[in-house]
Amino acid sequence: MHPFRCLIRGAFAASLLVLPAAVHAIDDTPAAKAPAPEMTPEPPVADVITQGSVDVKGQHILYTATVGIITVGANDTQDGQLGMDGKPLPGSELAISEPKDAKDTPPVARMFYVAYFKKDAKAEERPITFFYNGGPGSSTVWLHMGSLGPKHVVTSGDQHLPAAPYKLVDNANSLLDVSDLVFIDAPGTGFGRLIGKDAQKAFWGVDEDGGAFARFIARFITKYSRWNSPKFVFGESYGTTRSAVLAKILEEKKSIDLNGVILLSQIFNFNTFIDGAKTNPGVDLPYVLALPTFAATAWYHKKLPQQPAALEPFLKEVEEFALGAFSHALAQGTDLSDSEKQSVAEKMHSYTGLPVAYLLKANLRVSGGEFEKTFQDETDQTIGRYDARFTGPSINPLSENADYDPQSVAISSAYVSLLNDYMRRDLKYGEGQTYLPEIPESDGGNWSFKHEGNFIGLNVSSDLADAMKTNPRLKVMLNGGYYDMATPFFGAEYEEKHLPIPQSLAKNIEYSWYESGHMVYVRDECLQQLHDRVAAFIKSAQSGD
Repeated sequence: MHPFRCLIRGAFAASLLVLPAAVHAIDDTPAAKAPAPEMTPEPPVADVITQGSVDVKGQHILYTATVGIITVGANDTQDGQLGMDGKPLPGSELAISEPKDAKDTPPVARMFYVAYFKKDAKAEERPITFFYNGGPGSSTVWLHMGSLGPKHVVTSGDQHLPAAPYKLVDNANSLLDVSDLVFIDAPGTGFGRLIGKDAQKAFWGVDEDGGAFARFIARFITKYSRWNSPKFVFGESYGTTRSAVLAKILEEKKSIDLNGVILLSQIFNFNTFIDGAKTNPGVDLPYVLALPTFAATAWYHKKLPQQPAALEPFLKEVEEFALGAFSHALAQGTDLSDSEKQSVAEKMHSYTGLPVAYLLKANLRVSGGEFEKTFQDETDQTIGRYDARFTGPSINPLSENADYDPQSVAISSAYVSLLNDYMRRDLKYGEGQTYLPEIPESDGGNWSFKHEGNFIGLNVSSDLADAMKTNPRLKVMLNGGYYDMATPFFGAEYEEKHLPIPQSLAKNIEYSWYESGHMVYVRDECLQQLHDRVAAFIKSAQSGD
């Protein structure tokens, strides 16, 4: 979704019990509205292969781009009736290439992907990395066009981009120098489609989605003979939630050991979601974990009463306050004395720039949407949710919460427009088809957040912990932006450091922070850092270091 959906769906709020219906959902989905999917889709277009090249870190890399569809069933038994090319076997109950009525067919998902393979590389020596965005219900337009693929959308600065024509350039920070890349669109997005009776129910849920991606990866490595390649997954936003579920399924049910899990803008425990904190009274951890992001934002915009020279030492101080005096004050509830409340509010003012009177009125508890709207209230400006460096005019100056995300609207048109142009012009795919950036808003409420029988408080931390314990050599890399209001970096770090794993496995996790937002790669300096750090991680994890 960008990486969280723009508006929370009703089922999301109902199942998590922490997210108000009017605020953003978690992931990186753009503000653009997707058209409704066809009920009786045409047979998938045959794979299309093109050639390309890109210069990365002194290497001139020749690559093959393969664009296509892999069909997966709603479960392993059903999926077994698909051929190695991802198509239904003749005579099977999945042989539905031209359905007369999708409601009469068993559910399958045609999952769209773009794969980039370096030429003349040996499979057993060449890592392969699977990328996906989140939402839930987003395509992977954001990671594909912005991060480590061979092309990159130019998004310099922190302002709304001019309208088309936009600029797409060769990506000097593509990860193709160390790994083959596969960008996967979630079921029902991109050029993929859901087919069959109750197909949305069969694929749009935490466990259902994780199973679909596991089956996709198994089918992909079979189709392209990559079983013996080092394997990595790279998820962004809700894609990190998926990664935890997916890693466990691959390790425990597919006999597929991953070399590494790369996480960007993580959320595992939805009880820490700062946008939903007001609907979950008595759980104050979201406020504690979001405070350093508020402080980073104030530092960036130079709104602090006393501006520190450097960001990171300042944030360490804020983190200590958040876990110490701030957490202690919130834990007291109505027993908190007026003098201590005043003292904490004044300290928060020194860290965030928010008025003391406002902090007292808010009972020291400011949600993400409230901060985004109030932070620059004196100039009627709203700051970005995905990236707090961005600002835009407030829709309603009297609103309590932000009415939109200035960062999302600043770049979404460029990403979606260039993806559509690139697919048809360069990759020669998609003629006569509609690319869905996300699942249609009218269908978003169908997503099930039930996980392994638990409806309340989605938390997939145990999934990643189980994968790490099942495979003690599994390495994990956490990346995050200091200015990300959707999935605050300190919350992600807290989640990792509270995984139910033995102390001996904690060394398998590394952390990387960037002076950017949810999509750290929209800033050129941070994209270069992301490449260099992820490349080093892959090389280390591949060698077993």
